Amino acid sequence: MAAQVAPAAPPGNAAPAQVAPASGTAVPPPGGDSGTGTGAPPRRGAWAENTDRLRAAAMTEPGRLRIIGAVLAALLLVFGAMTAFQIADRSSAADDVVGRSQPLSADAASIYRSLADADTAAASGFLAGAQEPADMRERYHRDIANASRLLVKAAANTDGSTQSGHYIAELNEHLPRYTGLVERARANNRQGLPLGGAYLRYANQQMTTELLPAAQKLYEAETERLDRDHEAAQLWPFASLAFGVLALGTLVWAQRRNYLRTNRVFNHGLLAASAASTVVLLWLAIGHTVARAELHDARAHGQQSLKVLNDARISSLKARANENLTLVARGAVLTADGKSDKYETDYKAGMQRLRTSLNEAEGLADDGEGRTPVLDATSAVAEWTTRHQSAADTDKAGDYAGALAKVIGGKESTGSSFDRVDAALEQALAHEQAEFTAAAANGRDALTGLPVGAAALAVLGAAGAMLGIGRRLSEYR
Repeated sequence: MAAQVAPAAPPGNAAPAQVAPASGTAVPPPGGDSGTGTGAPPRRGAWAENTDRLRAAAMTEPGRLRIIGAVLAALLLVFGAMTAFQIADRSSAADDVVGRSQPLSADAASIYRSLADADTAAASGFLAGAQEPADMRERYHRDIANASRLLVKAAANTDGSTQSGHYIAELNEHLPRYTGLVERARANNRQGLPLGGAYLRYANQQMTTELLPAAQKLYEAETERLDRDHEAAQLWPFASLAFGVLALGTLVWAQRRNYLRTNRVFNHGLLAASAASTVVLLWLAIGHTVARAELHDARAHGQQSLKVLNDARISSLKARANENLTLVARGAVLTADGKSDKYETDYKAGMQRLRTSLNEAEGLADDGEGRTPVLDATSAVAEWTTRHQSAADTDKAGDYAGALAKVIGGKESTGSSFDRVDAALEQALAHEQAEFTAAAANGRDALTGLPVGAAALAVLGAAGAMLGIGRRLSEYR
């Protein structure tokens, strides 16, 4: 056989041609793409492509304008929503001050006064003898009926699981016991039995150790709720103010940017949005400032004066009840040290608290109409003190009938002085209550319409901003 000759090598650096396999399947050239190689660029996801598209759009002026318009609209809408939410919350708290918490606090004070006055009337009627004066008996029943009515009202407006609900339940439980003891004292007194005095002293003990402490705690709980509502109503809407300043500042920046790029002084849409934002911001700042001032005035003058006057009236009622019981007990009840008459000691302590409260009330009175009845009460207290000392001296001299006449007699008695004090304090309380209600109502009314108005103006401002930006965008079409 002839020797086989090797094929000649191709010229240059050309790679030798590859022979297809016998199966006829083509072999891809070196560096070719079989679909899984690295020669072609990798396929990118939709998110990456959209991000690149948005980035590219943002590099153009129309893209920047769209972003500015979206930011302005969002800021204005958040400003409006935040203002509406925060002011609605404060308006609700101010409405609670006027229509719920303050009336409940006043009712709690009235419950205390009615119970203390009923105890005073019961002691005065007992001192008058077997034939109790009709006016004293009527006053007692009126006080008990008023306390019962206010307890029903308070229970209807208070959750039974709260502290106030607990105190109301306690008062409802002990009040029938007290009235039962008073009726037993009256029945024994009509028959001339000395046991009547013991029943009356026990009724007074129930009043001073059970009923009045529960009424005091109820008053304190309702006053605490009133304070919380005051604080909530006066809380500054910092978030709303911050968003308002931010939105207005961004609008100013956008208009300045528009002026620098187009040399146009005004953009009507952005100008309308700025005007709407300014109105809302000023309305928010001024309205809330006025509301805070009025609510502060109601608290500083009305509420504090009411508290001091209530304390003064309660002290006068307690002092009167102890003065009467001094003659009922006739020295049978002593202080813990056994050296002094308990009721006389309590009377003197009550009168001292009364003088202190009247001095404080005079300092809090901010007009003549409120100060005059306080001065009248102070004058009557001085008169009452002098007459009481005269009655005490008469009793110590052994003239019980003469002392009794000086305590529950006519115009020259301590009872007449007490009535003057009570009438003057009632007049002062009525004046301060009217002052408080007027100031608190003015504070609440200062916020009227602001939540709805802020939301509406914010929507208009956002629409104006979008229209203003849209006007600029139309120039690129």
